[in-house]
Amino acid sequence: MANNNNKLRCRTVYAFAREMYPKTVKCDISYGTAGFRTRATDLEYVMYRMGLLAVLRARFKKAVIGVMITASHNPEPDNGVKLVDPMGEMLEQSWEKWATKIANVTDDKLENVIHDIIKECDIQNMNDRPEIVVGKDTRPSSPSLAKAVFDGVLAMGGKPIDYGIVTTPQLHYFVVCKNTNRAYGQPTEEGYYRKLTNAFNKVRGEKLNNGNYTNSILYDGANGVGAKKVKYLKEGLAGSLLIDMYNDEIIGSGKLNYLCGADFVKTQQAFPTGLPRTPNARCCSVDGDADRLVYYYLDESGKFHLMDGDRIATLIAGYLKEILEKTGMAQKLKLGLVQTAYANGASTDYITNKLQVPVACVPTGVKWLHHKALEYDIGVYFEANGHGTVVFNAEAKEKLRNAFQLNNLTREQKDATSRLINIIDIINETVGDAISDMLLVETILHAKGWDITQWEAAYADLPNRLLKVTVQDRTVISTTDAERKCSTPVGLQEEIDKIVAKYSKGRSFVRPSGTEDVVRIYAEAATRQDCDKLASEVAKIVHELAGGTGSPPEISE
Repeated sequence: MANNNNKLRCRTVYAFAREMYPKTVKCDISYGTAGFRTRATDLEYVMYRMGLLAVLRARFKKAVIGVMITASHNPEPDNGVKLVDPMGEMLEQSWEKWATKIANVTDDKLENVIHDIIKECDIQNMNDRPEIVVGKDTRPSSPSLAKAVFDGVLAMGGKPIDYGIVTTPQLHYFVVCKNTNRAYGQPTEEGYYRKLTNAFNKVRGEKLNNGNYTNSILYDGANGVGAKKVKYLKEGLAGSLLIDMYNDEIIGSGKLNYLCGADFVKTQQAFPTGLPRTPNARCCSVDGDADRLVYYYLDESGKFHLMDGDRIATLIAGYLKEILEKTGMAQKLKLGLVQTAYANGASTDYITNKLQVPVACVPTGVKWLHHKALEYDIGVYFEANGHGTVVFNAEAKEKLRNAFQLNNLTREQKDATSRLINIIDIINETVGDAISDMLLVETILHAKGWDITQWEAAYADLPNRLLKVTVQDRTVISTTDAERKCSTPVGLQEEIDKIVAKYSKGRSFVRPSGTEDVVRIYAEAATRQDCDKLASEVAKIVHELAGGTGSPPEISE
C-alpha cells in the first residue's frame, strides 16, 4: 500500500468503519461452517468488514468471490453472511481465522489486521478491481446488510455485482460459472433454470408417469426464497413436473421457517403447517435459503413418515450404481457415499451391505463432506438434515463423454451413458441445492416407477432423537473419530459407552455447537422407547460432567 491510491483507499476504508459501520457489539463472533450468524441488528459492521475481506480474498485467489447474506433455517430476526470461494466451495479453513479476526477487532485496529492479511498472504495486486458477486435471502434485514457489504467492497477497491434475492445454491452456481468462463453454465438466473430444466426434461422424456410414480408434488417453500424461485422453475418444466406450492408468503410476513420448512420437518418430525393432509401424497420442504431438502408423507391413519438426507443419499447412490453398471464403466469409475455421524445407522447398513457402495464418515459440516466427496470419481454426500449433492470429477466426466462416442457400445450402454451425462446437468455440484436435489429425486423415482411408500420401504430407520444441553462453556467438549467419540472432559465417553451398551442397536454421540454454549446429543436404538431413554440418560451425564446449566432436557411424550 505504498502508492497514493492505496493510501487514499486505506483512509476511506477506516473512515467508513469508524463513521458508518463502527463495531457496536462487545462480544466476539466466530466464523464457522455457516459463516457468521446472529441477530440481524448486530451485523452491519460485520457485513462491511466481510466486503473488505472478500476483495482481499479475490485478489489473493485472482478470481471472483461470492458473498451470501442469509441465516438459512434460522428465525426471521436473524441473519448471517458467508463467503464463497472460486469453485463454489465454502471459504478455505485457513481464511476462517482471518474472517473471525477482522470481524472482532476494534475499529482502531482494523487497519493493522488488513495489513497483516496483505503481508502474510503476500497479496501483490492491490490495484486490481476484482468482481464480488453478492446475493441475499428474503429477510427484511437483508437489503441494509447488503448495502454494508457493497460499501466494504467499494472501499477496498472491488467491484460488487448485485444478484439481488437468490437462493444460496444459485449464488454458488454464479461464482463457478464466472470462474470457469461460463463452462459450467451461464451466470444468470435464467441460465441456472435453463440448465436444470433442459436436462430434467431430456432425461424424463414424454412419459410423465411411470409405474406407481405420478408427476405431482406438494412443495413447502418455508415462506422464503425457495418459494419465490420455484415459480420460475415451474415455467421451465412446462408441465413435466407439477409443483403445488404452499408456504410461499415471502418478504416481511414474519413466517419465514415458522412451523414449516426443512429444518422444522426434520427436527420436529412433524408435518408442516399449510399443506393439505392428503394421504400418501408426496411432499417436500426446503429451508429458508433453499439449500436443504426433505421429503415426507402422511399415511391413511395420519402417521407422519420422513425421508431425510440419509434417504435421499441412499436413493441417489443406489441409482447411480445401477446406471453405472449399465454403462459398463462401474469398474472404471469409483463411486462413494459420504455421511456424518448423524446419519441413521440403518441407512449406513443398507448402503454398505445391501447396495455395496463404499461409505466414509466425516465431521459435521458441508465443507468436510464436500472435500471428502472429491476423493471419489463420483461422490455423493448428504447430511441427515437434507443438505447435500453429488460431485463428478473432471476425469469421470471426460470418460463418460469419450465412452459415448464409441461405436462398440450396446444400446443399453449407450442409453445409460447418455442418461448419466444428462443427469450431471440436473445436479448443482457446487453445493447442496434443494431445487436441484428435488429434480434429481424426482428423476430417480420416475425411472424406478416408485411412489413415496416404495421409496421408504427400502429399509427401516432406527428411531433417533436429537437433544441439546445448555452448558457454561461448550469448549469443554472436544471430539475425535469424525465427532463420534468424545475426548474431553475425561471420563465422559466411558460413561456414554456404558449407557449405550444397555440398549439393542444403541448408538449415541455428543458434540459442541459451533455457535452457542450448548452440547448437541444424538441417540438411536432399536425401539422408540429405548431411544428416548438412551438420549435422556446421555443428556443427564453430559449435564453432570460438562458443566450443564439449568435442568437437563426432558423428552415429552
